[in-house]
Amino acid sequence: MTLSIRNQLPGTVTEVRRGEVMATVEVRLTGGQNLTAAITMEAVEQLGLAPGTPVHALVKSTEVSVATGPVDGLSIRNRLRGTVTHLVLGAVMAVLKVSMEGGELTAVITKDAAGDLGLFVGSEVVALVKSTEVALSTA
Repeated sequence: MTLSIRNQLPGTVTEVRRGEVMATVEVRLTGGQNLTAAITMEAVEQLGLAPGTPVHALVKSTEVSVATGPVDGLSIRNRLRGTVTHLVLGAVMAVLKVSMEGGELTAVITKDAAGDLGLFVGSEVVALVKSTEVALSTA
């Protein structure tokens, strides 16, 4: 299956916290950073998720926010540190690629936001992704 989702990060499940309807799944990405996915219990069962299960974390590029430094006081669980390696400014939107240990993340943000943040190739950033916006796939 080929997907249009640009961000397909490989990793391994380290923990599954089960609830009545939803679960949070902790994933150790290949580069060593941690990512949390909030998915349905039905998906946990269908995918057979347990510690040690290899997965890909899938995140649409439009669901990635960017900060230029540490962020406190947010409910967003996933905060991935990296460096901007590619930046294209369009008339309204900007696309940037963030290089991280073990992979790359693409973010689509407004051109105004990119300007306000002073982003450039080489900027150190934190990519922010809500756990409810992370899907998981198995091989």
